[in-house]
Amino acid sequence: MDTNSVVGNSVVYEIDNLDLQAFTALAARFGERRYGYVVTPNVDHLIRYHESSEFRRYYASASYVLMDSRFVARIVCLIKGVRLPVCTGSDLTAELFAKVIREDDRIVLIGGTAQQIDQLSSRFGLKNARHHAPPMGFIRDPEAVEECLQFIERASPFRFCFLAVGSPQQETLAHAVQLRGRALGLALCVGASLDFLTGAQKRAPRWVQHLALEWLYRLLGDPGRLASRYLIRGPRIFGYLRRARVVLREARLAAD
Repeated sequence: MDTNSVVGNSVVYEIDNLDLQAFTALAARFGERRYGYVVTPNVDHLIRYHESSEFRRYYASASYVLMDSRFVARIVCLIKGVRLPVCTGSDLTAELFAKVIREDDRIVLIGGTAQQIDQLSSRFGLKNARHHAPPMGFIRDPEAVEECLQFIERASPFRFCFLAVGSPQQETLAHAVQLRGRALGLALCVGASLDFLTGAQKRAPRWVQHLALEWLYRLLGDPGRLASRYLIRGPRIFGYLRRARVVLREARLAAD
């Protein structure tokens, strides 16, 4: 996003005009001669973006901002009259593994389990996958963060680095890698995408996704963990969107 993320009293949400097909093609051409990172905002992320200037800096430095939530896209269309393309992190991860990543590509995976990485390597024939699983709460431990950053840098240059440690940890890492300037390749903040790809978590049926009700499916499946996020914190997004500006940013080429 543009560093001008607050204009007057209005927060500005900038979203790239890239759907799944368009960004998959762009990611395939990104290469390993520079570093960039991708953020995939959903309701929770946009609330954090509104409330945290630090999180806004992470988004301001991101190379690409892809709308992860069909629910948000529907609400933005109703409230703001802006039609946002959707490119969910889970769909993007699955598409890259299935159609873009080659057997010899260096792939870095931060998060997930060793069993999941073995499953992905076997399924997609990966010969050059590097995996690091930081401990729970690592982002509050400078030594653990440093270990993670050095792992990513040692694995550079990579074709893709999948940061699957939840928000805001993954955005914090992506931004820190950029500031240090030692790694090359495209990093993607993809949350639970590895869980969905390996079957550790089950995604909603396609018809539920297209009705923008995937959040409800997940809530019903894990109310203890998600009720507070979706039913107490989540509704803030309606007020925030009314006061915010939403800008559809024109797509840029990978060679920019």
